[in-house]
Amino acid sequence: MWMGIDLGTQGVRAVVVTDDGEILGSGAAPLTGLRDGPRHEQRPADWWTATVTAVRQALRAGHRPRALAICSTSGTVLLADGHGRPLTPALMYDDGRAPGRGPGRALWLLREYGPGHITHQADLIVTRLAGRPLPTDSSHALKTGYDPERGAFGQQELPGGVLPEVVRPGTRLGEVGAAAAEETGIPAGTVIVAGMTDGCAAQLASGPLTVGSWNSVLGTTLVLKGVTATPLRDPAGVVYNHLSPDGNWLPGGASGVGGGALRAAFPDADPAALDGLAAAHEPAGAVAYPLAARGERFPFLAPDAIGFLLGEPGSAADHWAALLQGVALVERLCLDYLDLLGAPVDGPLTFTGGAVRSAYWTRLRAEVLGREVRVPECGEPALGMAVLAAYGSGAAPVLGAAAARMVRIREVVPGGRGDRFTEPYLMMVDELARRGWLPDPLAAHARRRTTAP
Repeated sequence: MWMGIDLGTQGVRAVVVTDDGEILGSGAAPLTGLRDGPRHEQRPADWWTATVTAVRQALRAGHRPRALAICSTSGTVLLADGHGRPLTPALMYDDGRAPGRGPGRALWLLREYGPGHITHQADLIVTRLAGRPLPTDSSHALKTGYDPERGAFGQQELPGGVLPEVVRPGTRLGEVGAAAAEETGIPAGTVIVAGMTDGCAAQLASGPLTVGSWNSVLGTTLVLKGVTATPLRDPAGVVYNHLSPDGNWLPGGASGVGGGALRAAFPDADPAALDGLAAAHEPAGAVAYPLAARGERFPFLAPDAIGFLLGEPGSAADHWAALLQGVALVERLCLDYLDLLGAPVDGPLTFTGGAVRSAYWTRLRAEVLGREVRVPECGEPALGMAVLAAYGSGAAPVLGAAAARMVRIREVVPGGRGDRFTEPYLMMVDELARRGWLPDPLAAHARRRTTAP
């Protein structure tokens, strides 16, 4: 059996999973932070407290995992001393005080707080479990300026000695020490495997890890991640590439559309009730680009982009339908962009994230995309880390085989041709191009793929 731990923004989740994907135990504990304007911080000590609570819940039946791996939010960093003890609050991934991402955030911490070692969220828990600092992984280090192709950090104005040693995800790092075993209940000697960011962990929990497979994670926002044999080159910098534990590459991008726009438009709505009414509006009377906040990052880069409606919805149900369909149309445009970049996009497609709780939305998205879609029983990042623990311990020599064995599929949703949504899709593409947000090559490619036989 294997343990996965997911350090999220809102809480920590831990699972214990068998070789064939049965979840034997799970636990969770909440996290809170400080938000004040652009400031978003958390207390690193709270991460450990929540981890202990979640892990003890997952192990309450006396399970003894052979190995564990940890994922956490991408871009969350702090400074620690030479023993791995935190010196500063944690600068969360969306803290707006530091310029940009990566090295800029590290420099900001050093200027504000003085000397220290750059530490990622998962690194801190790994240190507490092992009783000593261990290397970080290339997935968490990506947004700190690490280049997985070169195997080194890029040129940056950071003092020597502040950046961690980096290894590939899935590398065996060490073992759980006696002190941590006493606190958490994890047996001393349990293998610690280098983890990944939460987005990559969710991809491992989606099942197919063959080249050409894609996972669409839809919650507050939309994230698409896939598997390629080589890094996906994107001159616009919209798509980024993580190194997979097995040597393949995991390109992906994150859009601002998603459930956040639905909550903003209908703060007191009953989603299930509105879903039931939305089926009468296919296609809806308006075409939506459902951004919840200013700015778009994928499938195009437009910092000033805002959500919009083309047309006037005839009712609340029609408006709801337009938002659901709008997210699916953007998802389709994301796949068109990946195809334009030369990515193989015809492999298995999996849906995970909170949106899969809506059977109607899942069916709608499959039709708009014209693709058969797989929905796992459990698409949680913690499960993905259990898969990685099995692989990194050496018990599962092929990562894809481990994922296929441990990820159970709840349902397969057939896709339609999407013909009913061709006109709304082209209207959205034309409007995005007219506003100057959508590059002409992508607009032309989307139109070609839509009209191709």
